[in-house]
Amino acid sequence: MPAVGESASPGTSGSRENRVLSPGGRTVFALGDLTVNTAISALSIVYTTYFLTQVAGLRPALAGLVPFVGRIVDAITDPAMGRLSDRTWLWGGRRRPYFLIGAVPFGACFALLWVEPGAASQWGLFAYYTSIYCLLSIALTVVSVPYLALIPEMAIDYDDRTSLNTFRSVGAILGVFCAIALRPVASALGDGPAGFAAAGIAYGLLMMLPWLAIHRVTFERPGFARRAPGETLFEGFRVALRRRAFVKLMGFYLTGRIAMDLVGSMLILYFTYWLGRGDEFEIAMALFLLTTIVTLPAWLRLSRHRDKAEVFQMGCAIWMLVQGLLVFSAPDTNSALLYGLVCLAGIGYGVVDLMPWAMLGEVIDEDELETGERREGLYNGLFMFLRKLAGALVVLVLLSGLDVIGFTRGAEQSEGVRRAILVFSSLAPASALALSIWLARGYPITRAVHAKIVQRLEQGA
Repeated sequence: MPAVGESASPGTSGSRENRVLSPGGRTVFALGDLTVNTAISALSIVYTTYFLTQVAGLRPALAGLVPFVGRIVDAITDPAMGRLSDRTWLWGGRRRPYFLIGAVPFGACFALLWVEPGAASQWGLFAYYTSIYCLLSIALTVVSVPYLALIPEMAIDYDDRTSLNTFRSVGAILGVFCAIALRPVASALGDGPAGFAAAGIAYGLLMMLPWLAIHRVTFERPGFARRAPGETLFEGFRVALRRRAFVKLMGFYLTGRIAMDLVGSMLILYFTYWLGRGDEFEIAMALFLLTTIVTLPAWLRLSRHRDKAEVFQMGCAIWMLVQGLLVFSAPDTNSALLYGLVCLAGIGYGVVDLMPWAMLGEVIDEDELETGERREGLYNGLFMFLRKLAGALVVLVLLSGLDVIGFTRGAEQSEGVRRAILVFSSLAPASALALSIWLARGYPITRAVHAKIVQRLEQGA
């Protein structure tokens, strides 16, 4: 019998039976990405570029190093966690038990990130925030990598994967909302270090709870577990990196993520120091994300008639155009025009993250066809690590650059710093999106190709 939140078509059997999550189950499943993306977006949008530099008082260059050190930890833990969840069986599953193991450390570490340690020196602050950041990275890995690895296992159809990822993307976008709200919540709870500490505790508690429900509604396919890979982690890397479709997908996903991280990191500085309207940041981001959520169903319908790589390119093109136009903005730019551009950017934004994750399942199916093994954990671990690494490198380069040219906490910025913030917020992400469009050309696993892969897998089952 299907578990809560599942449905199954009668008359099917085997590891590829048409067993799917119900709409209610998909909604609960999306809560996982809400918590994960709240953490990741808070680190990108609020924590590194605002909290560490403006509240904790850490120099921009040292603030940029904090997530970079965390990504070094991820270099080991993300792929290793993926491999571990491919090959272990705990309490009736390979993936789902880790939701229960990682939930409490995840919330607790997130709360500790926003605590002022009382260190007198820059290096003391750096040591504290880097240590907690690394612990959070490990806890985040424990829940997020098995969570993402479940997607191609629960949704085995080409379009069903897009549908499930659309639910997940809505959860991810709501997570960005939560991240943006952290600064106003901290202000309401007392502002300054005390307000952020209180907000961190509240957020940490709320981020633990959904994982119990996610564990309840999700399921795993026993047939997939029987085809777990037997090679070492590094042998698995070689298998993955020899797969042309994966390398190509990884290339245009990373350049798209770089654009997302550039905007996420710089937009608060763009509104504060270029436009001189820091109080409009939350309004603009709310409009941006609302537009993204409202238009995702239209992208989902379009994807049922076109290849996913083509839909990805269309979304990139829309967003690229808007980011390029922002270079012409000025402090006296009309707010209505600015908000209109923000909404237009939101139309393309959601697809840049949605489609690559929906496409990863097809790569895993192709790998299974050729090797007879399922490597969801390995592929998703690599994807998650590279996603976070790209973001950390972007933030490190940006903040180091701002530090070198004279960015000063709580002071009037020079014209050179303001111009750099404008370029980093507009032309830099537009260039990354242009590269994504170019890299996505000729993606080999189309809808028709995947249909043949599934047919051959079913014949061999």
